[in-house]
Amino acid sequence: MSDRELLAGYVENWWSAVGDLVALLEELGPDDWSTPTDLAGWDVKAVASHTAHLESILAGGPDETADIGEPAHVTSPMGQFTEIGVVTRRGREPASIIEEIRTTTARRRAALDAAPPEDATAPADGIFGLIGWNTRTLLRNRPLDVWMHEQDIRRAVGRPGGLDSPGAQHTADYLVEAFGFVVGKRVAPPAGTTAVLAVEGSTPIAVEVGEDGRAQPLAAVPDEPNVTVAMDRESFIVLAGGRRAAAPGAVKVSGDQELGQRIVASLATTP
Repeated sequence: MSDRELLAGYVENWWSAVGDLVALLEELGPDDWSTPTDLAGWDVKAVASHTAHLESILAGGPDETADIGEPAHVTSPMGQFTEIGVVTRRGREPASIIEEIRTTTARRRAALDAAPPEDATAPADGIFGLIGWNTRTLLRNRPLDVWMHEQDIRRAVGRPGGLDSPGAQHTADYLVEAFGFVVGKRVAPPAGTTAVLAVEGSTPIAVEVGEDGRAQPLAAVPDEPNVTVAMDRESFIVLAGGRRAAAPGAVKVSGDQELGQRIVASLATTP
């Protein structure tokens, strides 16, 4: 697959996720916007505002500045940056935020259609390039970010759905790839340990820990791995996204139970 085809696929997944998010936001009632989400310090409006902020910047909008104060949930420079969009939209009406997402993403999509990205290794646009991202990383992360925030809102307001969309598939498959890092670097079991992650809707991934401590992917799932961790897509997303614990009984561990529980406790790879 060429870089252009790869990147075009990411753009399509992002565009699908944007449409799903906007449709959800348009369904919300006035009281829904102040509902707390799983993201510390952020209600539904904050999540939508953050998305509007990033999409505005990517569409060529102006840089924004704000005194964010010292909120307890902001613990990193990136957190300080993302909080700016929340603060600058605090006095805006929900309809205005929805319209901003709709118009800025349409402008960004038109620009991507007019000049499709062709080099996955080229520096990403704007601030994302400054933090070292290339075009592949940026375009691959946008559908994940938008879809994860759609799910944050759905859980907050009690409107489940969207778990079989292109954004859902993209995000789950993307996050599954971190399994080797989770096992090898975070859990660090002995060399020779084999572990399998089976997430409903995604191809199971099997890894084996080498003498160097790295967990390398195996070509096939072994007949008797040391441990298998299996769960549905939503349970995996809330765990890998660092949102909340999975529902009781949703995660099944086969084999080494202690190792399996350590893996489950270490699955979060995105804030």
